[in-house]
Amino acid sequence: MITVFIADDQHLVRAGFRALLESEPDIEVVGEAATGSAALTGIIATRPDVVLMDIRMPDGDGLQATREITARPELSATHIVIVTTFELDEYVAEAIRAGASGFLVKDTEPAELIRAVHVVAEGDALLSPGVTRRLLSRMASGVKEAPESDVFDALTRREVEVLELVAHGLSNDEIAARLFLSPLTAKTHVSRIMTKLGARDRVQLVVSAYESGLVRPGWS
Repeated sequence: MITVFIADDQHLVRAGFRALLESEPDIEVVGEAATGSAALTGIIATRPDVVLMDIRMPDGDGLQATREITARPELSATHIVIVTTFELDEYVAEAIRAGASGFLVKDTEPAELIRAVHVVAEGDALLSPGVTRRLLSRMASGVKEAPESDVFDALTRREVEVLELVAHGLSNDEIAARLFLSPLTAKTHVSRIMTKLGARDRVQLVVSAYESGLVRPGWS
């Protein structure tokens, strides 16, 4: 059973999300909140698998709540999806840096919301293809011309190759095919890279690769 917490200051949004998610046999909504501080309290109490987090909320916004959640070791298994009105909300990039596992726009299709909960609960990244390029370009606008070698000193040459492919959005199966590995081996490499770099999920690996200069926007 996947447990979900909904944080949004609009009652209709919360009610709509709850009704949709609870229609799925393997999803349970364990709580909801209308403010950032109430969300943090509720999430600490329920320790959900997934949080649908609005950014603009009173009494502590979603960005602040995301930082506090990802800083707590006991919530390391909780994955946050930022739910925003605009595709490139000015705070989305910062939320991703803070540890959010992805983002959705509020007018997303119902099936996409359900899929998002499943994807994030499994520890995968949720970055909509239509906005990922622009988001990463914004995040990488100040990176250096060359990677800082010490950032990746702990990685093997193969792991650096895998990280580059993760940053380009390839799945484990696609990485396996590109590098002539088994899917299990590719998954193992990704898991080891996350451990070595202290990343919560694939999104943070992408951020590390772009911000360090290992990968640049537009590279193939």
